Amino acid sequence: MAFSIIRNDITKVHADAIVNTANPKPVCGGGTDTAIYKAAGAEELLAARRQIGEIAPGHAEYTPAFALDAKYIIHTVGPIWEGGEAGEFETLANCYRNSLALAKSLGCTSIAFPLISTGVYGFPKDQALSIAVEQFRAFEDSLGENEEEPEILLVVFDRESFVLSGTVYEGVDAFVDGNYVEEKLDEEYAFEAADEEFEEDERSRRFYGNRRDAADLSSAAIADEKRRFFLGSAFHKSVQEAAPAGSSLKKPKEKAAARVMEDACEAVCEAAPRSLDDIMSQVGETWQQSLFRLIDEKGYSDTEVYKRANVDRKLFSKIRSSESYQPKKMTAVAFALALRLNLDETKDFLGRAGYAFSPGSRFDLIVEYFIQNGIYDTYTINLALFDHDQPLIGA
Repeated sequence: MAFSIIRNDITKVHADAIVNTANPKPVCGGGTDTAIYKAAGAEELLAARRQIGEIAPGHAEYTPAFALDAKYIIHTVGPIWEGGEAGEFETLANCYRNSLALAKSLGCTSIAFPLISTGVYGFPKDQALSIAVEQFRAFEDSLGENEEEPEILLVVFDRESFVLSGTVYEGVDAFVDGNYVEEKLDEEYAFEAADEEFEEDERSRRFYGNRRDAADLSSAAIADEKRRFFLGSAFHKSVQEAAPAGSSLKKPKEKAAARVMEDACEAVCEAAPRSLDDIMSQVGETWQQSLFRLIDEKGYSDTEVYKRANVDRKLFSKIRSSESYQPKKMTAVAFALALRLNLDETKDFLGRAGYAFSPGSRFDLIVEYFIQNGIYDTYTINLALFDHDQPLIGA
């Protein structure tokens, strides 16, 4: 994996290189700088820092990491925010650009960054985040096909340090909230209510009708009937909410609404089981075969696909060597994004690995939102996933 966001204290992160937002002069400054000096060993680190001397804004130098769980500390001097008219954006971009280049020259396989200049230097967090991700992406794109990608960690100390902005993210919350059904179903339709509560409820009396003796039904039949009732209620409610004002579907007892509701429940609850022959006749290519067919059809190289998927070359090689490879759902989703599949293609691709999108999964809904909007960049999607406390693509 090339890029991850984690919520942690950067002094506690394990990486080959830890980036410090340093004071230009060889003194212990404030914020992250102070924390790193204390954790590394202030006297030793200050002595090493004095050997470097003053560092110009946007430049990067390194010292040993001393007591930190790292090999190196990369010291870079971020810009002080002066309203955005004093070259702050380019200076901040240089901080990331030069730190990444230095880490590469040192042979680092992992590098941990804070959000540079967003503390006492006052750089707006959302704009700083955008610059950081832009530079991470540019660095990844600059690597040759045979070059190993270092793992880039963006370390955020708390939720207040992480701010998303821009039109890309504006619709995510509304899409997730409008499609996330698990909590609403549990709350409004009480799937897990006890049988005795169900039987005494007004909805239960409406459901049983003239069958006063529930004992006449087997437990399996009761479970199936309950499932029908609740699915029907949920579907009926959604039909009513979606119907235009004044429509007959707004009226719960209208025959049209009841008919739609009944048909939906029948489709869910009474789908005829397929025979084994039917199932076997539909067996096609494996997920792995589908992956490499799509790579060829779309004219992509293997390297650009596994890089877009935010997975490492070793995992990709393992996938290539086995036609029966069974990916984790996260891996299957990552490659669907890397292949830039539309929503229907993505569902088919996931289905070949035995997975599906669920309206009860915030992760699935966020990914679905970006696919529907034609956005496949894993950096962008991972920011939204992190913001919603979901696992990251490639993580």
